[in-house]
Parts: sequence; structure tokens; C-alpha cells
Amino acid sequence: MEQFKTYALMTGLTLLFIWFGGMIAGQNGMIIAFIAAAGMNFYAYYYSDTQVLKHYHAIPIDRNHATGLYEIVERLTARANLPMPALYIIPEQQPNAFATGRDYEHAAVAVTEGLLKLMTEEEVEAVVAHELSHIKHYDMLIGTVTATIAGAIAMLAQFGMFFGGGRDRPNFFVTIALMVIMPLAASIIQMTVSRNREFMADEGAAKMTGHPEWLQSALAKLDNYARGTVMHDADPQTAHMFIINPFSGKDVSLKQLFSTHPSTEARIERLEALK
Repeated sequence: MEQFKTYALMTGLTLLFIWFGGMIAGQNGMIIAFIAAAGMNFYAYYYSDTQVLKHYHAIPIDRNHATGLYEIVERLTARANLPMPALYIIPEQQPNAFATGRDYEHAAVAVTEGLLKLMTEEEVEAVVAHELSHIKHYDMLIGTVTATIAGAIAMLAQFGMFFGGGRDRPNFFVTIALMVIMPLAASIIQMTVSRNREFMADEGAAKMTGHPEWLQSALAKLDNYARGTVMHDADPQTAHMFIINPFSGKDVSLKQLFSTHPSTEARIERLEALK
């Protein structure tokens, strides 16, 4: 069922992108948008995980390199009925973590060195459970495709503005309006999907560990440290993947409106209701 929902969302966003291409440049625009969407979805499906792990200089580990972490993941995957994901450690002092991969058999969990140094064993387990919950519900692929299509719609709108938006078309003014509205709408869709998935992963982690308070404590620490440190190589296109926004320390005005993560306070409050 989760896989069906993932593919349905991918299809819906792709059709939205193709329709927008048609509004800007007619049939040719639809063809170009279809080809672009097919290419982007293919890349996101098969290669986005490898790319993001490489970007953050993630180092693969096994039981011999990080016995404690490996045993935590092994224990949680048995509870969640998931295959063992590939494990990585990111040489980064900001405490954070993310999951990636297109399906259960190609999943990976990456945690930073800072997270392992800062967290207690129970808090590490809660963070890992959060990431495994993302894997369970195919959130990694959904988030990647949503971010990719949202970015593509924004670029298509800029292209349309630059080249006049098809002035010979009868719906010229509607097209111009859509060039302004569509990128904003796509961003809102991306943020809404990302925020809802974070709440779902928090709830899944609480159920997986049986201790919502472990994740509450972890989130409070993560948020506090993220505000005081900057993650090297942090990329806005991948910020939605992390358990805590790596740009928390840089967020200024309109923070919650344009954040891919719900506020830490709201997440902790929801976890409180699960006790």
C-alpha cells in the first residue's frame, strides 16, 4: 500500500509538471516537460541515494566498525520486519541523521559523528527508529521526487518568464499568473508532504521503541545543537531528508512557513500525546 501511494504521488507530480509545460509552451512544452520529468524521475529513483551519500562524504560501516550502532539497527529492523539497511557515518559535528534509498532492499541510514557523541544509547535508538520509519513508508523516495519536481517547476517558470510565456497563446495572462503561482504551490506541496512525513516518522519511532520520551529528548538536543552549529556541505535540496533541518541556525523570518520540517516544539508535543 505504501509503495502504491509513493508511485501515485510521483505520477501526480509528473502530470502536474507536464500540464504546466503545456500551459507555457503548448504541445511542445508538454513533450519537453514529459521528457524532462521522465529523466528526473529515473535519476531520482536509481541514483539520488548514491549522490546524497557521496555529497556528505558518508563512510560505510559494518558491525566491526561501530558495533553499538549496528546492534541498535539490527534490533530495530527485526521489530519493524525490515531488512538490514546499509549503515553510514558522516564526518560532521552537527548531530543529525537521514535515511535514503528507493526501497527496502536499497535503503541506507546515515548518522553524523556528532550525533553519536552527543546522544545517549536510548536517544540514538530513537533517532534510528525515526529513520527506519521513513524507510518503512517509502518517505525517502517521496521526499526526493517531490523536491525534484518542485525545483523543476520553479526552473520552468523562470524559463517561461525569460522567453515571454508564449505570447501568441490565447491564455497568455493565465499562463503568466501560473508562472508566479505554480512554483509557490509546488513548494507548499513539498513542505506539506515533508512535514506530514516527519510527524508520521516520529509516531512510528515511538511505537517501534515503545518509548516516546527517548525521541522527545533526542529532538530537543538535536534542535538545540543545530541552532548553534552549521553543517558543512549542507544543501537546501536535501535538507528535507534530515531528522532536523541542518539550516536551523540560519533560518530567519517566515521560518515555519517555508520550512520542510514542523517545529520541534510541535513534534515533542505530539509525542507527549502518545505516552
